Amino acid sequence: MTHLSSSPRKLRVAVLFGGRSGEHDVSLMSARSVLAALDAERYEVIQVGITLDGDWLTGENTLDAFEKKDFSELVSVIPPTEPASDQSLFVVHVTKSGGKLEPLAEVDVFFPVLHGPFGEDGTIQGLLELADAAYVGAGVAGSSVGMDKGIFKDVMRANEIPIVDSLLVLRTEIENDMNAVLEKIEKMGAYPFFAKPANLGSSVGISKCNSRSDLGEGLMEAARFDRRIVVECGVGNVREVEVSVLGNEDPQTSVCGEVLPSREFYSYESKYVDGTSGLIIPSQLPAEVTDKIREYAVRAYKAIDCAGMARADFFVNGDTNQIYLNELNTLPGFTSISMYPKLWQASGLTYPQLVDRLIELALERKTQRDHTEHRRTA
Repeated sequence: MTHLSSSPRKLRVAVLFGGRSGEHDVSLMSARSVLAALDAERYEVIQVGITLDGDWLTGENTLDAFEKKDFSELVSVIPPTEPASDQSLFVVHVTKSGGKLEPLAEVDVFFPVLHGPFGEDGTIQGLLELADAAYVGAGVAGSSVGMDKGIFKDVMRANEIPIVDSLLVLRTEIENDMNAVLEKIEKMGAYPFFAKPANLGSSVGISKCNSRSDLGEGLMEAARFDRRIVVECGVGNVREVEVSVLGNEDPQTSVCGEVLPSREFYSYESKYVDGTSGLIIPSQLPAEVTDKIREYAVRAYKAIDCAGMARADFFVNGDTNQIYLNELNTLPGFTSISMYPKLWQASGLTYPQLVDRLIELALERKTQRDHTEHRRTA
């Protein structure tokens, strides 16, 4: 195991936040909490914000600047694109004679606090892999499969992990013949259905559809955010249960928690805007049900080769206690009201301890990668 204290100096941690997705603002909220938890005695923290246009910026109080949407005092960062033994990040300083590249810092660990596409889907992970950098969270495969609800469900079916009945439709199908799509969906069962973008989180673009007209509108809303849309059947008398997973090859689970949505379902507003959804931690489900939930969470985690962390979201039928895995979030929310850190706190791991452990796991994963040969030797 890699120990943080073994470093002869403070570890340099680059926290990445913002991003190009519809979850940009959620990322800023998560980053605020992560930055507050990083111990200044142990870490030298570099704040790197990514704008909605994809520009990488840094400077004094980068997060404050992003929250105010005032980037005038920030400087451009050149993202890492290849292995470097001395410097990992460079900044661009504009002079009268043009731009000048200057080294910013050698980064020991990147901590992506990026939700949704271009951050949680394997893209930023691929970039960091090319740079041979240590980073917090799942790798390319785990991130991309965890992000794509359609592919994720296929992997769960292959591993005999129960999920709700669902159907994947394409934006082009909706545009070409909406009625045919509606008829195909209605063959799955009775209303309500849930229409979701295949690659997005934080409940962005999700609609609960109680009628055919609702379904048509829900499909169009989801199609704004992705070319692939997942439609799921509703679960009777549903209870929403979540469990946090932490680790690499030997993942551990937290206690289970139950969400009591303040709206019709656990929407973006109830998660991040009004914060009025109730939480029961630990959940009041029977022990045999929570034990099974935790087992499914670990099996799903390993099935997609996840690493570092994930929050597993489940539906439980309140009448039969039938369990359905909904999704695995490989970069879950880290805000002050987010379930992932709350569940670990209830399990005896404080927020700062959780952040420390995630950095340790990132370094352990990098050590494993360093032991892998990528070319044949004579």
